[in-house]
Amino acid sequence: MAYHHLCSSPSSLLCDRHSLSVSPKPKSLRTNPPTSLNLVSLSKTSIKASSSHVSLEDLMSQETQIPRKLTNSQYPDGKTASKSYVWVNPRSPRASRLRQLTYDSRYSSLLKVAESLDSCNPNEKDVLAVLSSLGDDVSEQDAVVVLNNMSNPNTALLVLDHFRKILTKTSREVILYNVTLKVFRKSKDLDGAEKLFDEMLQRGVKPDNVTFSTLISCSRVCGLPSKAVEWFEKMPTYECDPDDVTYSAMIDAYGRAGNVDMAFTLYDRARTEKWRIDPVTFSTLIKIYGVSGNYDGCLNVYEEMKVLGVKPNVVIYNTLLDAMGRAKRPWQAKSIYKEMLSNGFSPNWATYAALLRAYGRARYGEDALNVYKEMKDKGLELTVVLYNTLLAMCADVGFADEAAEIFEDMKNSGACEPDSWTFSSLITIYSCSGKVSEAEGILNMMLEAGFEPNIFVLTSLIQCYGKAQRTDDVVRMFNRVYELGITPDDRFCGCLLNVMTHTPREELGKVMDCIEKAKPELGRVVKLLIGEQNGEGNFKNEASELFNHISSDVKKPYCNCLIDLCVNLDLLERACDLLELGLSLEIYAGIQSRSPTQWSLNLKSLSLGAALTALHVWINDLTKVQESGEQLPPLLGINTGHGKHKYSEKGLATVIESHLKELDAPFHEASDKAGWFLTTKVAAESWLESRRSPDLVVA
Repeated sequence: MAYHHLCSSPSSLLCDRHSLSVSPKPKSLRTNPPTSLNLVSLSKTSIKASSSHVSLEDLMSQETQIPRKLTNSQYPDGKTASKSYVWVNPRSPRASRLRQLTYDSRYSSLLKVAESLDSCNPNEKDVLAVLSSLGDDVSEQDAVVVLNNMSNPNTALLVLDHFRKILTKTSREVILYNVTLKVFRKSKDLDGAEKLFDEMLQRGVKPDNVTFSTLISCSRVCGLPSKAVEWFEKMPTYECDPDDVTYSAMIDAYGRAGNVDMAFTLYDRARTEKWRIDPVTFSTLIKIYGVSGNYDGCLNVYEEMKVLGVKPNVVIYNTLLDAMGRAKRPWQAKSIYKEMLSNGFSPNWATYAALLRAYGRARYGEDALNVYKEMKDKGLELTVVLYNTLLAMCADVGFADEAAEIFEDMKNSGACEPDSWTFSSLITIYSCSGKVSEAEGILNMMLEAGFEPNIFVLTSLIQCYGKAQRTDDVVRMFNRVYELGITPDDRFCGCLLNVMTHTPREELGKVMDCIEKAKPELGRVVKLLIGEQNGEGNFKNEASELFNHISSDVKKPYCNCLIDLCVNLDLLERACDLLELGLSLEIYAGIQSRSPTQWSLNLKSLSLGAALTALHVWINDLTKVQESGEQLPPLLGINTGHGKHKYSEKGLATVIESHLKELDAPFHEASDKAGWFLTTKVAAESWLESRRSPDLVVA
């Protein structure tokens, strides 16, 4: 039967919004009767369904084929009509009577019955009262139409039970169960669907492919990919072979369930066998690659999708933007966003959220603020996570005024309240700017909101007091760390070390006591450095031991701070020892580089003291080269980078330029290469010759 085809084809039952694939939809059953009947057959037999082949689709198509040519066989007497068809006024009573003879009228009444069953009480009496309107002559086709258009699983079970009792002859009972399972899928009731499946087995009804396809799709719409996998893997037990539609859906299910290898295996098979894959599955594949850190894989899937002719939707674009944000590739996020707009898609909240995360993580300050302003203009609310992303970005790039404005917007939004991370970012911003009163004000707000300061907040406050040279407050905040039961980490100790570079010489002992308590091995190195302990030969050994036992992400900051402290205390020899140690332990790399045409000094990753020390060593190296008779290259250059410190008006380039002038060095800023200071071989040799002396004073 045609409705047998309707209910047993995997694609026909799964062509709604929760479909397993985007395969072409079959003709849907009409939900509204035609509004006019312009040309109808004169023969009543032409509109009757064949008793041997009942088809919802055929009946519907017959009724809608207008005009319809009549053949001789359609007349009882076999005579030929003078006209093949005749026009009937759709408003005439005759048209109404003829329309009533079509199955469309019956179908419309069945839809009304389904609607009444959805709204009636889920008890046998009320259900039977509604079904009584169908009369005694109920066909299997009628039962399928009613159940297929229901959405209330509680009454659907009673309706199914009723039809099973009155339909003594059914072509395949599994069809009735399949359309009832669809009702559970519509209501996202997987538990009910599984109970109905158990009932099928108890009654001896063998499930088919559609049964499992419906249960798999029900699991997916319920957000239970592991259940979808479970049902998929049961199919061979019941001699059911998945088709490519189901296989494609399982790429998504396996991916969401965490079985990445199986998802990729099915995807490889899909490409080989040319299965049709829906955008949801492509989105899952992109997400899998993104979570695993294979960001090029995300882009490859996207390109393959376009080659296969699958058009990306907003979800695909948002998934890609999120992946590029994780990859810290804001330039690619920009490109994808432009493509999205050019293809006519409007960004939604998820789009803006992905862009904010992408730009925020990569410190694209202006771009992040532009997205934020666009969201505000469109009345889109930000979550506390997005506000915190913006504030953390402002802390990274030194946008103090912008952060204050964002914080006020957050408080006035009414949509979310600041949390500990909000206050932490604000304290970091004000601390790095040296704004003590503002940082203390945020700390008080944090305490009033019920949040205790964490290690990040206390680290920022110590840095703030250190910049302001309020050493007693540094010690007070250090003691509070222990009062709160917090164990100082490497970053916290690095902050104390940095504070020493701002501390007056007479108060160094106060900070050094804190360092010795928090990290004894660092305290020993500092004591040896400033001469409070004897042991000239032990300094390099102690420093080397320290660097071998701290995390790699703090080695360079520690070394930079120690060298800065040496420069501040006029301990040039110690500074050179630390720089040499840093190079041997590969804490620093690529400071000096040489080619046949140019020798360069690269200072971009160094602190001010470390940069001045590296410059001193380089000049001494050039002097030794000249003394040995070796030739200098045609060009010599110093690369400082063209930026400035985010919380300082002075950049490294400004300091180095000033120092070069003090040395009367012939290096001049390059007009076409920002941050570079260049000189020629001739000028360098003349200058080196003129300054030969045993000592070099570093400013």
